[in-house]
Amino acid sequence: MSSDPWIWLGAILTLMIFSFLYKDNPFYKFAEHLFVGVANGYYIVFYWHNALRPNLFEPLGRGEIIYLVPLLLGLLYFTRFIPKVSWLVRIPIGFMIGWGAGISIPAYFQAFILKQIEGTVVVPDSFSNFTAGLWSTIIFIGVVCTLIYFYFSREHKGILKPTSKLGIIFIMIGFGASFGYTVMARVSLLIGRIQFLLGPWLGLLK
Repeated sequence: MSSDPWIWLGAILTLMIFSFLYKDNPFYKFAEHLFVGVANGYYIVFYWHNALRPNLFEPLGRGEIIYLVPLLLGLLYFTRFIPKVSWLVRIPIGFMIGWGAGISIPAYFQAFILKQIEGTVVVPDSFSNFTAGLWSTIIFIGVVCTLIYFYFSREHKGILKPTSKLGIIFIMIGFGASFGYTVMARVSLLIGRIQFLLGPWLGLLK
């Protein structure tokens, strides 16, 4: 068993979190609140040293008064706590939404729409590779049928009915794969914690 106090601290906090499997209790709440507090403290220091100080306060210290604009917009967020002028918070929120949309929409369109279309319609250089050609065909059919399922301008009759039903199958396969990936990630975290308890803490694993 380890004699390192930090390993003991990590093990105790891990067991406190695991205690929620029995029921909600003060030990779990303490560990949860401690985690949230430490995370918030870390990110406050992180953003101060990596964002606010180099990108705002240091330029202001050099006399670059243009940086008063983002400082003012940031301070307007605090008007939310003053009822008489709380409407001013709409200014920075509207600015952030407009700026964020202008920056992210073209990037998302390029990364998630154009690239997805390219990956759907691009076929192998030669269909002599039967497996590659088969998968390309399946992906193309799946994308088309999924899009047809979300086409609500016409009632799903005739050819639209079977293709939309096939689209549901592809959607469920996608959801299942996504859920399975999420479960695997969570199980991986659980295995990591158990290995920590049995290895560095108790010394049962070498």
